[in-house]
Amino acid sequence: MVISAQTEFILSLFVLLAVALMAGELAVRLGQVALVGQLLAGVLLGPYLLGPYIGITTATGVSTSLTAIQLLATFLILFVAGMEMGPEDIYRMEAGTFLTGVGIFLVPFGAVLLVGHFVLPGLSLLLLLFVAVTLSITALPVMGIMIAEFGLTGKPLGRMAMAVALVNELTAITVFAILLQIDSGGGHATVAAVGVAVGSVLLFLGVVLAAHWILARLHDRPAWERITSRAASVLRTRDAGFAVLITLALGAALLSQSLGLTYVIGAFYAGILVTPTTVGERAYKSARSILSVICWGLFIPLFFAITGLQVDLTVFLTVAGLGTILALFAVAASSKVGAGAVAARARGWQTPDALAFGFMVNSRGAVEIAMAVILLGDGIITAKLFTLVVAVGMATTILAPIGAMRSWMMTRGSREELVKRMPQLARGLGSGAPMPPAVPRDEL
Repeated sequence: MVISAQTEFILSLFVLLAVALMAGELAVRLGQVALVGQLLAGVLLGPYLLGPYIGITTATGVSTSLTAIQLLATFLILFVAGMEMGPEDIYRMEAGTFLTGVGIFLVPFGAVLLVGHFVLPGLSLLLLLFVAVTLSITALPVMGIMIAEFGLTGKPLGRMAMAVALVNELTAITVFAILLQIDSGGGHATVAAVGVAVGSVLLFLGVVLAAHWILARLHDRPAWERITSRAASVLRTRDAGFAVLITLALGAALLSQSLGLTYVIGAFYAGILVTPTTVGERAYKSARSILSVICWGLFIPLFFAITGLQVDLTVFLTVAGLGTILALFAVAASSKVGAGAVAARARGWQTPDALAFGFMVNSRGAVEIAMAVILLGDGIITAKLFTLVVAVGMATTILAPIGAMRSWMMTRGSREELVKRMPQLARGLGSGAPMPPAVPRDEL
């Protein structure tokens, strides 16, 4: 039976969203973040498993209609990720915390770059740099989920983890923008090319920060409140304020695109610009609530499922292929966990908390995969490299909560504190379950 293109599109969305939601629920119940299940759902529905039999994928890959949804989802994910932080957060941050965030990015960046030179022979320096960036980021949204799940919201360790993830993500996005500018200029990292790339990023950042400074100053003036209130009363269409916000974000995306920085950079920094100080507490909460429902309820599950469709794990079903994945996973995870644990230990945290912090910053996620999607769509990386980046990102994200939990189980005190923060663990551990023996301090 021949079905219309419209019916095929709706069927694809129905199957993708339904399977992604079920897989996400299963992942959460198994102690993982939902994106892991959603990605695996896409892999299950990919070109070499169920996809061809139910019309999700074809011999040519994912349909243009699904890639268009993926593009829109990428824009929204980066915009929402930017809204999780603001210039005020950076201004108020301690120098030590800021340097910790940068360091936890640079250590795995250098390690992946070094190991990638040997396990990915023939790859250009620019492509190695792209791979290193995507495998060195700490996902701010995933960090937020873990902090909430582990009962660390508002606690010192939770605040430090969010601040470090914020700096780490900001650093990675900026480096990514510079590399994209170099690629658009021919891919040669000459002094002139790097200068143009850095100049473009600084120009865009300058526009964003200048706009934030102006809006923050205007926000405190009664005259500005009267102007915005009158402007809001003029708009007659429903939720026009939200539409204006998205329009401005799209304008920022166009500006970054024109500077050779790709649209996701504009979306991310436009999100940073949207704070309670610039748009008002009420408007900020309203926009964030709407975007949260739209993204987490529709676009994020579809984004990860469609991304999973593009993952071709068969290209690594060889001894050499598996060795490449394992080598990059090992260096990406160990360097990130090690850098995080050492930094936390240097700041005075006890070993269980320091190790847990190291595992938490090891999580990748939406932004890393969004970067990979952009690189694949622009033809900068191959499908094989795309699969490699996504597979390593998935593996490190799976490891993050498991490693953190195991770290807190090291000593009696840290385990008791974990159960206090997460009372539901008491049922799993059993009220009469013996606590593990304390590890002598000289063995920690």
